[in-house]
Amino acid sequence: MATKTKFGLPSKDRDSYLELVLAFPLSSIRSDSHLAAAQKVMDRLLAKPRLAAGEETYLDALSDLVAVYEDEHHAIEPATDAEMLRHLLAAKDVTQTQLSQQTGIAKSTISEVLSGKKPFSRQMIRKLAGCFKIDVSILASNL
Repeated sequence: MATKTKFGLPSKDRDSYLELVLAFPLSSIRSDSHLAAAQKVMDRLLAKPRLAAGEETYLDALSDLVAVYEDEHHAIEPATDAEMLRHLLAAKDVTQTQLSQQTGIAKSTISEVLSGKKPFSRQMIRKLAGCFKIDVSILASNL
């Protein structure tokens, strides 16, 4: 007996969803080859200029399954404070001297962070976040 829920798809969108499920069933990702196949399906959907509601629903579910597998089998370590600062400097094309002048952080302190000798302090995080116009949580992941 089929039950109806308020989370179902309207009939016009159901066909695109079911077509995708039949072509690549939604199930837990079990291997790297399964992951690669799932990523190809996602890439094809993301390349489309516009997705039908059924396709969007399918893509959301498949993305969740991929994320669970990747978190368990291919976890990415958070960037170190030095890596993060190096990236921000390069992305914004700012020198250590310019950063020191803009933030009031001593150039020697910036050098120590970049060499991995010193972590970000809370005060540095606030100043850097303001300077680079990013949320403090981006820099505070290692606190």
